Amino acid sequence: MTRIHAEAVAAAMPPPARFSPELRRVIAALVLGGVLVMLDSTIVNIALHTLSAELDTTLAGVQWVVTAYTLAMGLVIPVSGWLARRAGARRLVVAATATFTVASLLCGLAQDPAQLIAFRVLQGLAGGLMMPVGQIILVRAAGPDRLPRVMAVLGLPMIMAPVVGPTLGGLLLEHASWEWIFLVNVPVGIVATWLAWRMLPSDGAGEKAGPLDVPGLALAAAGTVGLTYGLAEAGEPGGALAGAVWAGGGAVLLALFVLRSLRVRRPLLDVRLFRNAGFAAASLASFTLSAAMFGGMILLPLYFQTVRHEDAVATGLLVAPQGLGAAAAMWASGRITERLGAGLTSLLGGLVAVVTTVPYVLVTEDVSYPLLALAMVGRGIGIGLSAMPPMTAAFQALSPAQIADASPQLTVLQRVGASVGTAIFAVALQQGLDGAGTAPARQADAFGGAFGWVLAVTAVAVLPAVVLMVTERRRRAAQPEPEPLALSPDQSDRADQPGQGVPRGSS
Repeated sequence: MTRIHAEAVAAAMPPPARFSPELRRVIAALVLGGVLVMLDSTIVNIALHTLSAELDTTLAGVQWVVTAYTLAMGLVIPVSGWLARRAGARRLVVAATATFTVASLLCGLAQDPAQLIAFRVLQGLAGGLMMPVGQIILVRAAGPDRLPRVMAVLGLPMIMAPVVGPTLGGLLLEHASWEWIFLVNVPVGIVATWLAWRMLPSDGAGEKAGPLDVPGLALAAAGTVGLTYGLAEAGEPGGALAGAVWAGGGAVLLALFVLRSLRVRRPLLDVRLFRNAGFAAASLASFTLSAAMFGGMILLPLYFQTVRHEDAVATGLLVAPQGLGAAAAMWASGRITERLGAGLTSLLGGLVAVVTTVPYVLVTEDVSYPLLALAMVGRGIGIGLSAMPPMTAAFQALSPAQIADASPQLTVLQRVGASVGTAIFAVALQQGLDGAGTAPARQADAFGGAFGWVLAVTAVAVLPAVVLMVTERRRRAAQPEPEPLALSPDQSDRADQPGQGVPRGSS
């Protein structure tokens, strides 16, 4: 094909599909719900000491306010796909968002630790349904052409929550009371419920769900809870042995779930999706990158609070550059993925994260805040570029009918990946701090050592992105080339004249 003919074909190609008004409404409804869930996952952490004092309980006891929420989410995620088919995805999101809002109100009205933990379980069950079922709706509404940009928008709450949550929590504790940590969700939840009811598309319910795989649900739920709890426990001081037992037991149950699902006719989740090379490569990349990127987010706030003695509000503001860099990069990652593919975009993000993690390894007790801010912006860009493209590629490799099985599995992989990274880095940090005492210089060295683990895990996490890139290229190479577009007589005449191009928009 001559250069002129190539220009003519490029000129005739349709522009990237724009978001329709209907899709914009779906995005607005689901992103607001995502903000609720992700923000609540981080905002409560800052209030544990206050809750312990106000509710007259131990710090170990009040820790279950966070743990119960996390475990409840892990418990319900495996069944979310079946429930979406059974009840309808739209109905389920509306009901879950409303339940989350009511549970937030009840948490704010709790009178003792037992009540608060019980209402947090209810919150976690609702939140565990909102994210994967919302993904099912959004992937179906977007279609393959607009999926990269849609997933980039959906990922913004996930990126910003670790930055905004602690800051907002600190402000509420300083200027209001602990109850407002939960009550702040209520007005947002009411709006999110109304938007979900009014703007999400209706869908069928019940006709394709089949009977519930109860044994599969028991294995998947218990395995997810055991693995998640074990990884969290392993990161606590003195919790390595108990964490290993819980995590090991959870892993065994999940392995039994996979083996059983390959043998039964109607499993809870179709794990045969991993026979699809594109889905398997994208899932592996999502798991490893989540471990490196989101697991590493825990260290920098702790550095500011432990070594530099900053309070919660100041710490939230100091880590804001990372969130801003991540948000900007994630916003752009959709269009970059459309041009370069998910594998190459994730690879570039991972490499940026590797390079910008090096300054953290060299951190000292008096390193300048502007230098740290510059490194944070760079690492945020790496996180933003690498977080969502693997999930986009995973969904693009499947048919619409497989999305309900894929979304819960991808959500579990991402959460477990982040938990694995968090556990590794928390253990590395704790071992360093145990021998550091109170000297800021030695504490900074402990953080530098933990960031060394972040650097190593990030470097390893880049490898699955390479596999994903190769898999995508092979898939594209195997697809038949499209027929060349026919040129109009006017275009053909101009194409045959040297130096004459085809103006855009001609036909």
